[in-house]
Amino acid sequence: LCSLCVYKTCPVGWSSFNHSCYLLSESFGSWDAARRDCRGREADLVVIDSPEEEYLTRLTKTPTWIGLHDKEEEGKWKWVDGTPLILKYWADGQPDNGGGNPLWGEEDCAQIRTFDNTLWNDISCRNSLPWVCEKIP
Repeated sequence: LCSLCVYKTCPVGWSSFNHSCYLLSESFGSWDAARRDCRGREADLVVIDSPEEEYLTRLTKTPTWIGLHDKEEEGKWKWVDGTPLILKYWADGQPDNGGGNPLWGEEDCAQIRTFDNTLWNDISCRNSLPWVCEKIP
């Protein structure tokens, strides 16, 4: 046993998984508002960089923001921490940037879409959804 070790824990209300803490918001907002909220909690929108972490997305029952976007360059998806997209869990036909339909506009942010096995979909960043924050304790 380690008598001098410091064990870091997640804040109250957050869930622990592997080496990170996660918080599913109870609020709804745009992708930018979601990111501001996470950063205000010394966290950021979730970066899904392992198959195990993708499992966590199954805990949400509604479409939910994740930390993936192509706001800087269309078609070049990256995570909020700057890492490129490697693991991909896109729904069939996604990302499609609205499929050219002006009704949808630019779709530069990613959501977990719960009606098709929690796969990802690109959607307008202005939509109002809950989100998942991630932090390392």
